[in-house]
Amino acid sequence: MNCNKCETKSVKNGRVKSNGKQRYLCKRCNYSFVTNYTRKAFKSGYNEKIVRLLKEGCGTLSISRILLISPTTVTTRILKIADSIQPPPIVFGREYEVDELFTYVGCKNRRICVVYALDRKTKNVVSFAVGRRNKTTLRMVINSLILSDAQEIRTDKLNLYQTLVPDGIHHVKQRGINLIERNNLTLRTHIKRLNRRTIAFSKSLLVLVAVIRIYFWFL
Repeated sequence: MNCNKCETKSVKNGRVKSNGKQRYLCKRCNYSFVTNYTRKAFKSGYNEKIVRLLKEGCGTLSISRILLISPTTVTTRILKIADSIQPPPIVFGREYEVDELFTYVGCKNRRICVVYALDRKTKNVVSFAVGRRNKTTLRMVINSLILSDAQEIRTDKLNLYQTLVPDGIHHVKQRGINLIERNNLTLRTHIKRLNRRTIAFSKSLLVLVAVIRIYFWFL
């Protein structure tokens, strides 16, 4: 059996405990391999498939069943993809809408708030934060908009915004955040973890942030 990397003749190196397949070892490059892998995640193109299925509302276990790869591999790939994504630059002097929606992490007793800002002109998400519904979480989004010299920031009547957004650019109008409210519906439709009545919520806050980051900013 020749090595998959350097094409040098390899020797037998025991068997895989889980399925009994013969393992080989290359004495030249010290690469260990089997001839026929059960899981196919090592092939190219699986990251794009995982992202496509995530945006279509599939959870980790659903993706694992569809692509025939391990759930642990799916979670690992999601985290790696999210780490490689850079937030888009915020354009100066725009108008934004800010709103929050709720989900759960781990169990229904741990409610988590997702706060994000939507550019009214391009309808793109420019910033988001995940945490408790308090000033610390809201400030992470609001400060990024203030630093970009926002012309207008529209929110609902939540009293926390009154102390975070300057009066000159803060607007609380009837139907003033219709764009982001409609986008909330799209998020709940496309991301199973954000559905109102579901048992498919995230088991880890890190994975939840990664999934939202991929949905918003993966091109």
